[in-house]
Amino acid sequence: MPELPDVTLYLTALQRRIVGATLEHVRLKSPFLLRSIEPPISELEGKEVIGLRRLGKRIVLEFGEQRFLVFHLMIAGRFQWREAGAKIPGKLGLAAFDFSSGCLLFTEAGTKKRASLYVVQGEEKLQEHQPGGVEPLEVDLSGFTAALLKENRTLKRALTDPRAFSGIGNAYSDEIFHRAGMSPVQRTKNLKPDAIERLFHATREVLQEWIDRLQEETGDDFPTKVTAFRKGMAVHGRHGKPCPVCKKPVQRIVYAERETNYCAICQTNGKLLADRALSLLLKEDWPKTLE
Repeated sequence: MPELPDVTLYLTALQRRIVGATLEHVRLKSPFLLRSIEPPISELEGKEVIGLRRLGKRIVLEFGEQRFLVFHLMIAGRFQWREAGAKIPGKLGLAAFDFSSGCLLFTEAGTKKRASLYVVQGEEKLQEHQPGGVEPLEVDLSGFTAALLKENRTLKRALTDPRAFSGIGNAYSDEIFHRAGMSPVQRTKNLKPDAIERLFHATREVLQEWIDRLQEETGDDFPTKVTAFRKGMAVHGRHGKPCPVCKKPVQRIVYAERETNYCAICQTNGKLLADRALSLLLKEDWPKTLE
């Protein structure tokens, strides 16, 4: 799922292309994409885009009279920028938005169509799409601590909860924990103040570094490779490859559809975290340490 750095990249690219432009026509291909009926999406045709914003991992287009288009990309939703009137891709295409400046295509890979689009009237209704998490690049240490310790759970669950932190998901949380030298399964109730401060700074550093890096790589082009797996990441998506710090192989634990990557040396004092599937299968044969 596109996270804060990726959504920021989209917003920067869209800012140059559609703010001040008129939405001339909306072409919906998937009947399941649009999740709202009032106001009708046709009422936005002929209206000018006056602003953009981010709500968690959602992208919001603002029109006059407090009307908004809210896009939730979910896991596989992506944008493409094309010339006006571009054809909607056959298998992946969900919709096309024809602006006076060009065409924004909305696509989604895979068979599970989870991406969504809402037309919203009014700021109050828009806030219903706000998960409520604090902004990790804006909150101070006190606010960060309060959000982190709101419930006793693993660091992974805490940092990726959109009600606690805005825009952080599976990929960048792995990178943050590696930077902080902390286990993703450590319980929040056991954290000492110096560890929380270390996590606070690691969160800000990792997110800002990747925002800057992605924007530098993309330049004025429209982003075409929005992915959770980036060259240069320390651990995420790098199972079995050497950690850039200690050179030992990156480990993983898998639960449902989510894989967490970590370095046993840098983050867990050499201890291997129990994988729910493999550790149950191997039982006493499950290795406890990297050695």
